[in-house]
Amino acid sequence: MLKKYKTILAQAEAEIVEKKSRFIATVCPVKTEEEARSFIDELKKKYWDATHNVFAYQIGERNEIQRFSDDGEPQGTAGMPVLNVLKGEDVKDTAIVVTRYFGGTLLGTGGLVRAYGKAAKEGLLAAGIAELVLYSRYFVTVDYTDSGKVQYEILQDGHVLHDTQYTDQVQFCVLVESEQSEAFEKKMLDIMKGKQVAEKMDEVFGVWQNETLQLMEQ
Repeated sequence: MLKKYKTILAQAEAEIVEKKSRFIATVCPVKTEEEARSFIDELKKKYWDATHNVFAYQIGERNEIQRFSDDGEPQGTAGMPVLNVLKGEDVKDTAIVVTRYFGGTLLGTGGLVRAYGKAAKEGLLAAGIAELVLYSRYFVTVDYTDSGKVQYEILQDGHVLHDTQYTDQVQFCVLVESEQSEAFEKKMLDIMKGKQVAEKMDEVFGVWQNETLQLMEQ
C-alpha cells in the first residue's frame, strides 16, 4: 500500500479561451474505470452541443489504468496532453474532461496541445491537488501521573494528538505517519520503561486542509 499519494477530493471546473474557442475542463475523483466512464458520459450529455469532449484518466496505485481520447481532434493533440498533465503531477484516481466549443479560428496542432494542456492544468488548480498520507492510529493509555510527559513527547515528535479521553486513566488517540510507526512504538516503550501503553488500532489516510487533518474514513 502506498504511504503517500496525490489526488483530488472533489469535482471542479475551470475555463480558458484561446482564439475564441472555449475550453472547459471538468475534473473529478474516480476510484474505478466504471466511475470514470460514468463521469465522462455525464459530461458528454451535459455538453452535448460541444465540438469536442476530450478526456483522460489515471487510476491505481501505480497508475495501472491510463486512458485518453482525442474525440475527433487531430491524433495526439488533445487527449494525450491532458493525460500528460495527470502523469506530470502524478495525480492518481482522477479523470478530466476538456470540452471545446470551436470559436472559428484554427489553432494548429501545437496550439491545440497547449490549449488542452493548459485547460487541464487550470482544472487541477481549481480542484486543488491534495496529498494523502497514510497514518497509523494508536490508543496510548497511561496514568495521570505519566500523561504530561507522554503528551509532551507525542507533540514534540510532530505526531497528531487527535483526541483525549479522561476516565480513571488518560487515553490519547494519536495519529502517526505510517513510516514512523516503529520509531513511535519504541519511543513509547522507552518513556514508559518497557511498559506497553501504545496499541495500534488501524491505518487511515488523512489530508491536511486549512491546518486541520481530515481523515478519509472508509
